[in-house]
Amino acid sequence: MKEILMEKINKRKIICGVVGLGYVGLPLAVEKAKAGFKTIGFDVQSQKVAMVNQGHNYIGDVVDNDLADLAKKGMLSATTDFSFIKDVDFVAICVPTPLDSHQQPDISYVRSSTEEIAKYLTPNTMVVLESTTYPGTTQELVKPILEKGSGLKCGEDFYLGFSPERVDPGNLIYKTKNTPKVVGGVGKEATEVIAAMYRAVLDGDVYEVSSPAIAEMEKILENTYRNINIGLVNELTILCHKMGISIWEVIDAAKTKPYGFQAFYPGPGLGGHCIPLDPYYLSWKAREYGFHTSMIESSMMINDRMPEYCVERASKILNRFKKAINGAKVLVLGVAYKQDIDDYRESPAIHVIEELNKVGAQVEFYDPWVAEYKEYGKTVVGLKEITPEIVASYDLVMITTAHSNVDYEMVQKNAVVIFDTKNVTKNLSEKDNIEVL
Repeated sequence: MKEILMEKINKRKIICGVVGLGYVGLPLAVEKAKAGFKTIGFDVQSQKVAMVNQGHNYIGDVVDNDLADLAKKGMLSATTDFSFIKDVDFVAICVPTPLDSHQQPDISYVRSSTEEIAKYLTPNTMVVLESTTYPGTTQELVKPILEKGSGLKCGEDFYLGFSPERVDPGNLIYKTKNTPKVVGGVGKEATEVIAAMYRAVLDGDVYEVSSPAIAEMEKILENTYRNINIGLVNELTILCHKMGISIWEVIDAAKTKPYGFQAFYPGPGLGGHCIPLDPYYLSWKAREYGFHTSMIESSMMINDRMPEYCVERASKILNRFKKAINGAKVLVLGVAYKQDIDDYRESPAIHVIEELNKVGAQVEFYDPWVAEYKEYGKTVVGLKEITPEIVASYDLVMITTAHSNVDYEMVQKNAVVIFDTKNVTKNLSEKDNIEVL
């Protein structure tokens, strides 16, 4: 089986499948098709499927011309019909792995996708899970479902592995194509053939590890490392404010050290599809072994509390102007979870808005990248523009996302007072009406 697959990879005879056409799946499908592999995308959302087949991009990191050209040539297509799994030789699962309402891992998308794949799985197929999840998912959940649903044996009839996605929306340097990839298969042969498949598609290095669990844990480590360090900086931010010290200047000074220090920055909380969620997956799994991840959980608590802390700071700022936060008009600048993208998944800015609403503030938002967002089944529509008159009409302007295409100088000149949680106003000449986190 290994030799057959290696030959098909080298001759570009592999047909690829990608389940889940979101921020991870669509760029991966495009790269596979660009590398000469006919690719089928699978998604339960018919709107996404239609857009792919029409060559329309809905993910910022995918080049429109590439998608349109690949769709036109028939190298990339999409469907909601999972029976076409029977036609593919390689399938990557790139579905969401959110938390449920109790902050527990929600692997229902992984489970349902695997069940659909199992119905149509054929011999000599490579199956790879890319969705971020807890260590053990590939072998404890995916493998039994595939074997039971297909009647095939892992390692004998098909290959299975885990290769964590590394997608950073808005990153101008590292994309799917050139970001190094980690691969861990169930067995040495699985690792080798799956790694060979990725090497045929990507420019980044492909690093092989001994098992899916190693690959699953390394992905958790990547983002837990960032979560903990951001939690440290956020906690020091609160302390520095009490001490009358600028945390931003402290960090700038510390990062002059050429070794032993990496700069992390504070903010209103954590957002995105990985950093706020992955530590919860690990702490949940750790309980199975009677282990308490105390340092990790402490950082999670600090980061989760930052939206509430920012509202407390906002209340004190308004109080200096003899204005109660209850009934105050507040303009939030930015709801995307990071600068210069339209992704608002787990955005801390949205949690800040929720906290402001709880204390009775009249909140509106403006984001040049996000016209509206959906939260708890409700659509929240933002301002279409900000003008000097609009800015001046608010009691407080809160900057929660550091977009580069906002005229902060205009905002500063017309705002009553600004609470800048991202330090984007640091280069403005006049700062009398600005307080920084």
